[in-house]
Amino acid sequence: MQWSCSKLLRVQSPCVYYQNKLKLAIIGQSVFGQEVYSSLKKQGHKVVGVFTVPDKDGKADPLGEFSLCINAVVPLSETGVCAVGADLNVMPFCSQFIPMNIIDHPKHGSIIYHPSILPLHRGLLIFFWRTLIQGDRKAGFTVFWADDGLDTGPILLQRECAVEPNDTVDTLYNRFLFPEGIKAMVESVQLIADGKAPKVPQTEEGASYEGIQKKSNAKVNLSQPAEAIHNWIRGHDKVPGAWTLINGLPVTLYGSSMLGGSAPAGQALEIEGAPQPALVTKSGLVLYGSDGKALVVKNLQFDDGKMIPASKYFSSGDTSSVELTDEEKKMAEEIRNIWMGILSNVPAVEDTTDFFKCGAASMDVVRLVEEVKQKCAGVQLQNEDVYMATTFQDFIQMFVRKLRGEDQEEELVVDYATKEVNSMTLKMPHQCFINGKFEDAENGKSYNTINPTDGSVICKVSYASVGDVDRAVAAAKEAFDNGPWGRMNPRDRGSLLYKLADLMEEHQEELATIESIDSGAVYTLALKTHVGMSIQTFRYFAGWCDKIQVPHLLVCAIVIPWNYPLMMLAWKSAACLAAGNTLVLKPAQVTPLTALKFAEISVKAGIPKGVINILPGSGGMVGQRLSDHPDIRKLGFTGSTPIGKQIMKSCALSNLKKVSLELGGKSPLIIFSDCDMDKAVRMGMSSVFFNKGENCIAAGRLFVEESIHDEYINRVVEEIKKMKIGDPLDRSTDHGPQNHKAHLDKLLEYCEVGLKEGATLVYGGRQVDRPGFFMEPTVFTNVEDHMFIAKEESFGPVMVVSKFPDGDVDGVLRRANDTEYGLASGVFTRDINKAMHVSERLEAGTVFINTYNKTDVASPFGGFKQSGFGKDLGEHELCTLNYSHAIGIACP
Repeated sequence: MQWSCSKLLRVQSPCVYYQNKLKLAIIGQSVFGQEVYSSLKKQGHKVVGVFTVPDKDGKADPLGEFSLCINAVVPLSETGVCAVGADLNVMPFCSQFIPMNIIDHPKHGSIIYHPSILPLHRGLLIFFWRTLIQGDRKAGFTVFWADDGLDTGPILLQRECAVEPNDTVDTLYNRFLFPEGIKAMVESVQLIADGKAPKVPQTEEGASYEGIQKKSNAKVNLSQPAEAIHNWIRGHDKVPGAWTLINGLPVTLYGSSMLGGSAPAGQALEIEGAPQPALVTKSGLVLYGSDGKALVVKNLQFDDGKMIPASKYFSSGDTSSVELTDEEKKMAEEIRNIWMGILSNVPAVEDTTDFFKCGAASMDVVRLVEEVKQKCAGVQLQNEDVYMATTFQDFIQMFVRKLRGEDQEEELVVDYATKEVNSMTLKMPHQCFINGKFEDAENGKSYNTINPTDGSVICKVSYASVGDVDRAVAAAKEAFDNGPWGRMNPRDRGSLLYKLADLMEEHQEELATIESIDSGAVYTLALKTHVGMSIQTFRYFAGWCDKIQVPHLLVCAIVIPWNYPLMMLAWKSAACLAAGNTLVLKPAQVTPLTALKFAEISVKAGIPKGVINILPGSGGMVGQRLSDHPDIRKLGFTGSTPIGKQIMKSCALSNLKKVSLELGGKSPLIIFSDCDMDKAVRMGMSSVFFNKGENCIAAGRLFVEESIHDEYINRVVEEIKKMKIGDPLDRSTDHGPQNHKAHLDKLLEYCEVGLKEGATLVYGGRQVDRPGFFMEPTVFTNVEDHMFIAKEESFGPVMVVSKFPDGDVDGVLRRANDTEYGLASGVFTRDINKAMHVSERLEAGTVFINTYNKTDVASPFGGFKQSGFGKDLGEHELCTLNYSHAIGIACP
């Protein structure tokens, strides 16, 4: 019945008031014990005694330190525990031997927390490391009734979670065992108080017994398959630490992950017992298993306690120091005082003082990092930095290098696809962007992205796999959990987003050109709207960074469409980043290039690695995995209604993640006879033909009042004949190619259906006789309400017109609202009372009056009914990215 661990993590739980309360004795240790103690007191239970381990190296255990000012900490003894008069002993993380007369003394006995799904992995100090070592697909914990056996008492409550391929002790603990374990202990106590606690006998079936895991028997057997080696290393990370012999010396291995694809170039390193030499690469130490597969180890620790990045193994002897300036010496003394405050048992902090040999634990690492960051704003330390610079002298050297910017990440390596277009040399990234690096897909697959102007291949693009999704999500989660993004001063985060917007503006011609050749957007429109509004969006949300008051989520997934590739990226990701979240984004398979260029620009802006990840490829594969992934907590999608329904279902079944959906539309535009005819013609055409009709809010059906119907159609056709169809890079072009061939074919079929149903084709309906995917702007009239083209979205340059009787306002409103969609709508009239009457009754997220397509970054955008829910842009979007909770506190 022993278990110990320490970890600093803040848990905020809602306070619920119950009628039944108990007197409790808390027997245990660590931050987990502290949080259980605190939570039980908040629930109104009376803690009559706290029993914890003796001070170590002059430092109290967190449970003892926390409770000392509130409740006496009594040394563990039979008379002491039994004398406090507890109804129940609660034992969170108890590493002491507890006699049975203490366990049985309270009226309700004793309950204890165990980090495994009993009866599996019973024993002393059985951490969930055994779950990882054995490659279990699920982990969990048990709250059971304590007995005198090795965790064999009846089960009160159990919880389980999935084990991800690269989970470690820390990730499982932080994600599930710590926060959910605290809740479970509180729930268990309340079940006992209410007389509802079960006692389910444990069986021997499936039981395993394990002893204390020691460093001496944690050596890695390298003659196994790669996955078994990976499981062994991650299972021992960070205690007691898996190790091997390199050049005859023991070296501990930390931070293992399976290697996807081929290994990067590196220097060979012979390791005792390995089937083939390892490689020291820029990604870390690559180890090969007996099956020829490989894994990567991130960090190495030597016998003297020094830890280094595995990629620096051959340069680890470089200990050259930097000379400190007077200002840096002052900072060093301030940091020395921080060390003194943490290492209270040490009389003085010398240059050779070792942080961990003086008794510091993992919670002290967090405290050190946070205090130094608070004292020296702008220096972004990580917990790993402390482990890699354990003496005060090494820590100061590391700190100064970071302060001077000498410890920057390696320069971004980009394997560009280049193209001479639009009087410039385009340099286009084409690989997956994961954890701050461009790399090929794990399976090595790629596909061609096509220029719709002439059907030519622009370049090959990586085709991301499920494994790439998992690695990208892991990178985003690591960046959220342990990176600087969510922790930095919000104004600093805003400054980085402003810088990102500035760099996008600096590269706007290049971005607009890439957008034009990849999506078919007319260059001038791409420059003004596709790119211009993207820049505005990032600047708008950069200003929100220090005004967001509610907590943020974890990792967000974003799936965007092909009609506005960069703008949809901005609409979905800017608010996400402003709120401190990290993201994994899947661009449309047919238009990935501006998203990948954006990834490159984000690195130049200083966005930390892992915060933004871009995965080109299949929606069915990448999008589905993002919907299913347990570490994604919010998914934003823009696309078709059928796919949106599938995404919503997957998100619900996986982990009930938050979803925002911007789906299909059939937006009605009502044109009354008292309109400004010039404006109604001009804006009516824009409502349909803007961006080649590939526009989610495009007017899917025009209702024109009967008395002006014929004049309106004649004027529209006259204007269409003046439109120039051609190369989108030509500044005089009005109408470019459709996005891709499959979409062009669908539009032609749409027109054929309209003709067969009896609608009148007034103009167009055909493919333009030239290379590429060009379609004539098209006009249908005499469209009746039951027809396919009256109900279904074309998503192309097809104007669908129906007439309505003069003066029949209510009738045309009924027809306009007779659709399953509700994204946008419009009305043209000089009568402001009529305009307001109609706009209030149109069932759509946006209503345009005497204009169309006028969106603004500060105005919320989204739909009703089968056009989806949730909002992009404006303050409203931030509400979809955050959560709020109520905290009730009762005075003790």
